[in-house]
This record gives sequence, C-alpha cells and structure tokens, in this order.
Amino acid sequence: MRVLQRLQDCAGLPFPVVTIGNFDGVHAGHRAVLHLACGRVRAQCGTAIVLTFEPHPLRVLAPGVELKFLSDPEEKLALLEEAGVDIVVRLPFTHAFAAQTPEEFMTQVLRDGLGTRELYVGENFRFGKERHGTIQMLMEAGPRLGFAVHAISPVVVDGTPVSSTRIRDLLQAGAMEEAALLLGRAYQLKGTVVRGSRRGGELGFPTANVLPPEGRVLPPDGVYVTCLRMGTQLWGAVTYIGTRPTFGTGARIIETYLLEGDPDLYGCEVGIVFHERLRGDQAFESADALARQIAADVDRAREILRRLSGATARSMLS
Repeated sequence: MRVLQRLQDCAGLPFPVVTIGNFDGVHAGHRAVLHLACGRVRAQCGTAIVLTFEPHPLRVLAPGVELKFLSDPEEKLALLEEAGVDIVVRLPFTHAFAAQTPEEFMTQVLRDGLGTRELYVGENFRFGKERHGTIQMLMEAGPRLGFAVHAISPVVVDGTPVSSTRIRDLLQAGAMEEAALLLGRAYQLKGTVVRGSRRGGELGFPTANVLPPEGRVLPPDGVYVTCLRMGTQLWGAVTYIGTRPTFGTGARIIETYLLEGDPDLYGCEVGIVFHERLRGDQAFESADALARQIAADVDRAREILRRLSGATARSMLS
C-alpha cells in the first residue's frame, strides 16, 4: 500500500474506486464500505483509494475541541492495508481546503485530482464548505463528472449504527467486549515500556509500565484482562490503569503483569490488547490486601483467557 500526500501523484491510476473519511479505528462500519469498494476494484482490475485528511478537520475548524482517537496513524494505515486498500491519499486539511464549495470539491478533488470512476461513501456523508454537500448532490453530479456514486447504509448492531463516537463511549465506560464487537477486534493501545517504581515487584507481581499514549481513548481506571503483544509474540496479562490510591494518589499509569514468561521489555514498543474489565480502581487498607486482590485478579484472568482461547479455536473449526 502506498501513502500519497498530493493529488498530482494520483494521475494515471487504473479505474480509481474511492472512499472518503477519517476512518478512526477502521471499525466494522468502515470495513463494510471498504469491502464493497475493494470488491469492485478486483472486478475491474482497478485501484482502491482511501481519501483522508491530516490533521483531523476538527483540529482546524474547532481547535478548542479535545480529540481522542481509537487508532494511531500507523495502526490505521496497517488496518486499511489489511482491508485491501491500495493507496491512501492523505491531503493537508487547511482553512482554504475547508472553504471549497461542494462543486469545487467534486470537480477539483474527485474528478480532476483522483480521476474517480466510482465513489463509495456512507449515506450520511457531507462535504464542502460548511458541509453543504450531500449524497444527493453527489448522485446528481456523478454522471456529469464521470463517476458513479454508491451510498452505503450504516452497519447496525443492537439497533444502533456503528460509529467511532459510539465505540469511544463504550471504551470510556469500560465496556470492552461491546466495543470489540463494533471494532471487529479487541481494542489496543501501544506504547514504550519504561521503568516504574517497582511496587508491583515488591508485591510479587512485577509489571511492565507503559506511559498512557497521548491523544488516545483510554478505558476508565481499573483492572483488565489483556494480552501484551511485541512483534509476533503474545502473552496473556492483567493490566492496571489508575493512580495507585493505596499508596497515595499519583500520576495516571498503565501497568501490565504477564501471566507467563519474564521477557526484558524495557525500551520496547508493545501493544496492550484489552479483552474484559475485571473491576474498578480502589484503595486497599494495606499492601498485603492489595496483593491478595491482585492474586484473585490473576486467577480470574487466566480463566477468562482460557475461555477466549477455546472460543477462538472453536470458531476456526466451525
């Protein structure tokens, strides 16, 4: 997969099939659109193109809004490539770009810039200055501009459309399993392992400490059944997010205890994959009481990971 920064670099691509969006998290709804677009590309021996923007449009149009994302840029690109995308066009989003009329966007970006032959977008897609452009406008202009427009209905789970906003809300409520259903995979945070205060080791549960990544959605403070990933290696784990109130409130940290193995992870980039929330954060009357609770958390985590492993194996055989 190639990543391009300019429309000029898109000249001459065979049968460009385009989708547009921020694709935060590349969730089940995004992948439904990508599946249809990439299927059309295979039929036409064409090029699957994702048009996206950097920075996120809200950083330009509403700089005071705090944004939290479901995926970092590298993770998003990897997920788009996995979905079958050939080219990601990542255009700079500026006030001048935002000021384009819908007609200018359709003509200068979709027709002249990308050479779009077919466009796949959600049925609520809006574009152009003050989001005045609508899917109806695209469908009316498409034949004149030389491309077909396909409006895709949202993926609905439990009666509600899948969206990045809905997934963020679930993650921030600690509903990891529900969020994973909408994402199509367990939620993951990446970070570099740093040296901590070694309190986990003193309690008999040495941990890998990861600084909370900036700009990412974090689950609420508490204890989680997780896996820790480094490259192709994966370990079952228990992860704590919080301020360690038993020892006096401090900075928010992420600590992960591996259920098996003792690799040297200092300085390594790892991914923490969240499966299920065990409990909220709490202060204990003593370090011994905390250690007993951690032991119980570890036992429960082992049971849950065995269940998850069994379910995965059964799905592969069915």
